[in-house]
Amino acid sequence: MKIEELMTRDVVTVGPETPLKDVASMLAARRISGLPVIDDQRNVLGVVSEADILVKEQGPEPRHDGLIGWLLEGGRVDEGKLAARTAGQAMTSPVITIRPEKQVSEGARLMTENGIKRLPIVDADGKLVGIVTRSDLVRAFARTDAEIEREIREEIVKGALWIDDAKLDIRVERGEVTLSGQVGRRSDAELLPPFVERVPGVVSVASTVTWDWNDRKELEQSDPHVPIPPRRT
Repeated sequence: MKIEELMTRDVVTVGPETPLKDVASMLAARRISGLPVIDDQRNVLGVVSEADILVKEQGPEPRHDGLIGWLLEGGRVDEGKLAARTAGQAMTSPVITIRPEKQVSEGARLMTENGIKRLPIVDADGKLVGIVTRSDLVRAFARTDAEIEREIREEIVKGALWIDDAKLDIRVERGEVTLSGQVGRRSDAELLPPFVERVPGVVSVASTVTWDWNDRKELEQSDPHVPIPPRRT
């Protein structure tokens, strides 16, 4: 599944000069936790979130000297955000973005590794075209077994790997995928499980798929250091 299938296209945004009070009102009224800050050309400048606004609520920290001050130094608030009056001053930048044609698994990885809740979606020119949030990815994970099986068969087996599925059996039960049957090449049988694991909603993959032709053995005999590439990724 690609990001563009999940993303919200009608994105609520603000400009860098938007007063922080107005940003807070928009977040509260729309019940969202953050939004992109863009310029007149829809370039993403940053993201302003509830966390950025809470710095203002926290206020300045009391000053400590000596050992206590040294121990507390790492937890001091961002002075720039504390003084912020506009979205541009309070926003977090640079911002992590993703392209709409990327896989949902890539979006999940970016969110997890960077501890963020949303990803602005940009086109080839860097212009904002949508946004995806953690809740969007959770909804994708909650898809039905039938939807998961369809994507495995259409997007992975036929679309990405070009495998003839005439002898391939795919079963999905509560997100647990069982692959059995036979494919043409050994390399296809080995590539199939890791590709299926990336499908949103898949909990686990068990494969007993066999093959007609051991293409890996022939390639290893000719050059043991050259891995067999997939047909298409």
